[in-house]
Amino acid sequence: MDARQREQDLARMRDEIFDIVVIGGGVTGAGVALDAATRGLSVALVEQRDFAAGTSSRSSKLFHGGLRYLEQLELGLVTEALHERNLMLNRLCPHLARPVTFLYPLTHRVWERAYVGAGIALYDALAAFGSNPLPRHRHLSKRAARRLVPSLRDDVLTGAITYSDAQVDDARHTMSLVRTAHHHGAAVAASVQVVDLLREGGRVTGVRARDVETNDELDIRGRQTVNATGVWTDEIQDMAGGATLRVRASKGVHLVVPRDRIDAGAGLICRTPTSVLFVIPWGDFWLVGTTDTDWNLDLARPAASAADLDYLLGQVNRWLRPALTHADIVGVYAGLRPLLHGESDSTSKLSREHAVTTVAPGLLSVAGGKYTTYRVMAADAVDAAVAAMGVDAPASCTESVPLVGATGYEAMRNRREQLAAESGLPVERIDRLLGRYGSELPVLLELLRTDPAMAECLPGTDDYLAAEARFAVDHEGALHLDDVLTRRTRLSIESPDRGVSAARVVAGIMADVLGWDEATVAREIDSYDKRVEAERQSQQAVDDHTADARRLGAEDVRGTLG
Repeated sequence: MDARQREQDLARMRDEIFDIVVIGGGVTGAGVALDAATRGLSVALVEQRDFAAGTSSRSSKLFHGGLRYLEQLELGLVTEALHERNLMLNRLCPHLARPVTFLYPLTHRVWERAYVGAGIALYDALAAFGSNPLPRHRHLSKRAARRLVPSLRDDVLTGAITYSDAQVDDARHTMSLVRTAHHHGAAVAASVQVVDLLREGGRVTGVRARDVETNDELDIRGRQTVNATGVWTDEIQDMAGGATLRVRASKGVHLVVPRDRIDAGAGLICRTPTSVLFVIPWGDFWLVGTTDTDWNLDLARPAASAADLDYLLGQVNRWLRPALTHADIVGVYAGLRPLLHGESDSTSKLSREHAVTTVAPGLLSVAGGKYTTYRVMAADAVDAAVAAMGVDAPASCTESVPLVGATGYEAMRNRREQLAAESGLPVERIDRLLGRYGSELPVLLELLRTDPAMAECLPGTDDYLAAEARFAVDHEGALHLDDVLTRRTRLSIESPDRGVSAARVVAGIMADVLGWDEATVAREIDSYDKRVEAERQSQQAVDDHTADARRLGAEDVRGTLG
């Protein structure tokens, strides 16, 4: 999926009439494209920025049932999500999904262990309906809990319970969905912004779009159009003259701290006054999150404020010693959850159930839901589109369609020592690369064989190789420097300088493939540097409005081209 293929797909979009046009390249839109393509339908998928540039790269990075939804008695949602979690681990993307153990600390004697233990036991029982590959929960004494997580404060602890879920690199997973849909025949293009809907009479017949890279406009026609734009749902619906559902944006902020700052052999899930707090192992780091507050400002670049950082540090320090400080924070990211609008003042109480609705003849919206249940949302949306078209299409089959990199992954993982010997890389490096690329790893290793410089680590990291930047452009559709540093890799949140020192090297690699001149390279680097500085400034702001204004001080490079 390189720049040449993008041009070919844009040509298809100009010439063909598709069965389904999908707006939005997040996990839901990518899931819709894959579901439709694997049913034999013709599909076009467009995304105004980069694939997974919004919510789908800024989640808690978990495939999980949602333990706290049990308290809200959403048993159907939890069962559905656990089934999907198990599918990811067992079949669909075992190279991207991996088990993670969480410890739930107890602070009250007897009643809390019984109450929480019953809930987690039910969680395990519901997971058992879907070939659960994860170990069952365990009850721990106070002493055993502190052996597992020595950083826990013993003055608030009476014991603990452990349970298992799964984690995933959300951006890489969404990109894999897009690439798998493309493999099955979907035409896909990032940097394509929908500016209007096409109509014939009272029916929506596709979209008018703008190629952000060139400013060229194109009409993309389809028998059904699916609006899968998350927090932008209302904007697309307004183009049709009104909304049948409303989406509310809730901001979730996560901190990234070095692994050695918390002495723990498991993640944590802790109750807060309004929700729950996660401390999630993430390679050489921990993710600490999340907040859950209304956001009514810029949707493309939600900003974390100093108040968000202070809140998370305050909550996590109720449980840990030594306390974390601002100096321990390596990275910060903020995302927006698309919640179906409700009457509650608290976004944490809004339902994570999804809805599929007809906005106008020819136009459907799918919204709400959880990252984990994207496949169910996609199947429901395509079912509705097929019914509206009145065609006889097969049922969804994505439950048995592995994503790119999944087929042959286990066999390749069994050969990791041989691959290490052949490539000259340590086995630990091979393991990490397998966890990103799965059975596509030989393609990456071939880059190292033909150009030894590709085996060098990018500046500012000992984790990501130069070859990964090249692979991102050649095979993963990266068009801009930010695409590589923020989503194909995670240097923007995993390196102390947030990827700035790697920017020039990565831009040089991209220039060789995409034919950038010196002015373009300079513009890409300058845009990225300004973005990082704007984010740092926003994180010192006392409130959301000030943080938003500071973050908007750095313009998206996609808005300056053409």
